[in-house]
Amino acid sequence: MTESPDTEDHDIIVVGAGMAGASVAAELADAGLRVALLERESQPGYHSTGRSAALYSQTYGPPLIRALSRASSAWLHEPRPGAAPAPFLHPRDVIYIARADQTGALDALRRALGPAVAPMAVADLESRVPLLRPGHVAAALAEASAADIDVHALHQFYLRRFRAAGGTLHGNAGVLGLARHSGRWRADTPRGAFSAPVVVNAAGAWADELAALAGVRRIGLTPRRRTAVLVEPPRGCDVSGWPMIIDAEEQFYTKPEAGQLLISPADETPCPPCDAQPEELDVAIAIDRFQAAFAMDLRRIEHKWAGLRSFVTDGEPVAGYAPDSEGFFWLAGQGGYGIQSAPALARSAAALIRHRPLPGDVLDEGASVAALSPARPSLAGGDGPG
Repeated sequence: MTESPDTEDHDIIVVGAGMAGASVAAELADAGLRVALLERESQPGYHSTGRSAALYSQTYGPPLIRALSRASSAWLHEPRPGAAPAPFLHPRDVIYIARADQTGALDALRRALGPAVAPMAVADLESRVPLLRPGHVAAALAEASAADIDVHALHQFYLRRFRAAGGTLHGNAGVLGLARHSGRWRADTPRGAFSAPVVVNAAGAWADELAALAGVRRIGLTPRRRTAVLVEPPRGCDVSGWPMIIDAEEQFYTKPEAGQLLISPADETPCPPCDAQPEELDVAIAIDRFQAAFAMDLRRIEHKWAGLRSFVTDGEPVAGYAPDSEGFFWLAGQGGYGIQSAPALARSAAALIRHRPLPGDVLDEGASVAALSPARPSLAGGDGPG
């Protein structure tokens, strides 16, 4: 196919400039490839990335996510040239709590998470978090290796690295048409047309819609809404050193956030791809569950928001070439774990895009090409192209 004069030619087109797209685009540009990064919004990270209250935890998520998170640990802890002066990670231990009727769930959690967690005396927890209602917690588990992630700093680091390597970022460039001719994909956008042999689908909640536009079989992606609110702690109560506290059945969680408390009902309401907004019912549920555990009278909500976490049927991320369309690479389905696993997943995806083996440290943690593949048996329910 002969491209029109206004078509930009590249080696790779990456669709979506959130954490997944920005990180893999940076890895690919660093390898000397000409990469165009297309973002439908005016600014990258507007949807899921920009609304994440991310925590790094080696116990959080399904097995493949935990493997990728472990493989991301060294990268996140090491100083990075060109990064912000502060580190990406800030220590924040996690405490799982159980009421008397939830101790079975906490025992199951302990067996699943193994040596990463240890029992914590309830008296020690109540001393550290004095606003817990006396008698509410019957048992607790602690994970000491967790940390807050500076999402903005990490995202901007990847974008700066991408630009420094010669990559081009295009905002307001939502893909209107995507088709393959003569061995190349052409993406038509309001910012013009872009052409490359490979397109990377890092479109987040819109990843299945992008596939349908290209005539590629969907992977059965379900966006799920997650709600969060910020509240002021009682006057004179310093919560900055509190742990993140997660209900054993994940009915709610709370963590310090800029001197306030972030609360979420851990909702996972299926919804279409959209600019997610908080529902009043979910906000009310978050407050109710929090107040059942904490002796706080929440009179005012400082801020509330919602974001989308996108999952496939088995809950694991997808990274690999579509089995039914040449040059179409999936990078989707990270759920609520895309920030903490981004360094290892980006390196893995960049290797697979270039038809190279997975990085050795990622393999050592138990990840595999088969587990990441969009052709894995657990995704057989994909409902075909749009």
